[in-house]
Amino acid sequence: MATALGFDFGTTNSVLATAQGDTTQSLSFTSTAGSSDSMRTALSFMKHAKLGAAAVKIEAGQAAIQQFIDNPGDCRFLQSIKTFAASPVFQGTLVFAKRHGFEDLMRLFLSRLADYAGDGWREDYRRIVVGRPVRFAGASPDEALALSRYNEALSSFGFPEVHYVYEPVAAAFYFAQHLQQDATVLVADFGGGTTDYSIIRFESHAGHLTATPVGHSGVGVAGDHFDFRIIDTVVSPLIGKGSQFKSFDKLLDVPSSYYANFGRWNQLSIFKTLKDFTDLKQLVRSAVEPEKLEAFIDLVDHDEGYPLYQAISATKMRLSSAEETEFYFAPLGESSRRTVRRADFESWIAPDLARIEEALDEVLVSTNTAPASIDKVFLTGGTSFVPAVRRLFENRFPLDRIESGGELLSIAHGLALIGERDDIESWTAMAA
Repeated sequence: MATALGFDFGTTNSVLATAQGDTTQSLSFTSTAGSSDSMRTALSFMKHAKLGAAAVKIEAGQAAIQQFIDNPGDCRFLQSIKTFAASPVFQGTLVFAKRHGFEDLMRLFLSRLADYAGDGWREDYRRIVVGRPVRFAGASPDEALALSRYNEALSSFGFPEVHYVYEPVAAAFYFAQHLQQDATVLVADFGGGTTDYSIIRFESHAGHLTATPVGHSGVGVAGDHFDFRIIDTVVSPLIGKGSQFKSFDKLLDVPSSYYANFGRWNQLSIFKTLKDFTDLKQLVRSAVEPEKLEAFIDLVDHDEGYPLYQAISATKMRLSSAEETEFYFAPLGESSRRTVRRADFESWIAPDLARIEEALDEVLVSTNTAPASIDKVFLTGGTSFVPAVRRLFENRFPLDRIESGGELLSIAHGLALIGERDDIESWTAMAA
């Protein structure tokens, strides 16, 4: 019977997994939104009359998204919780007048996952093995703070042991199960908020796999940034970004700060409650192109943030297999119909690609590892499908050395496998 639980706490999606021998499996989550072996890293809070005046109904994952969409004005929604882990500035958020720190949010999220997992979640796991990025997201991430918050959140579940493993190390371990010979492996893990690299030397001695970490690097740039580039370039100009309004005898630019709310789709519903939204409505009367600002206001009023992001994500995915695709979002009408070329998309994400490549250079240079010394390159995470991302590796390594797979599951399954080992300490990252 499995004795360890692997927990991939991702920016976009989270997975729990167990292992017995070389066999791994994800825990299945069943909520009001159906069943799945991965869960969107999101929480929603809604006052629930049947539970009492002070009670709040908390959902996670797709059920949280559905609760928010069904009750946009009455529900508080939070996503990408992980991005706040290492931020000293983030001291908590108010939810119905009650302050929740990062550790509270992480604990609530895992608690709901445990509820959704039903019999799959047992009380007798001796250890939980948690993935962590090489570098946490944020401008000035505080790693010790992030890990102390992780520790506090996880302490309430009663696991005798809590271990942390770099996410690309876990992905590498999952990949290494299929190696036929000793190899030096470069793993690139592309998440929603971070891109992480690890170089690891795997060797087998009498059938026992050992690993020697060579080096790590990471950067707080990944798939979410790519989505925002599409929105900022294709959608925002349709709803007034770059347009002007009249102020007495002057023409002034519509504040670009309004469009920063498209960084996360749920921010649009929060924006609806702010003074800035009231100010935006007042700008319509003096706008040079009032119809654009009216379209922006309609998007917010009708809570179209989530469908918009679904359309953007689908566009990005199609560009991974086609040179061009059509973007169309019905709430914005025919004016939104536009051909998006892969070449244009790649120019939009060029600054992000440069930072991703710099982190790759960093791990190779800091470890004095020549590309020719890498036997295998394992790419994991949804962003690894983006052709411009793959070219970063194809330009450095022979094609027959590059592999990919397990885009959602490899980290959690690697964590579970590591959790069953007696030498787990040799795989763990430094803890606070």
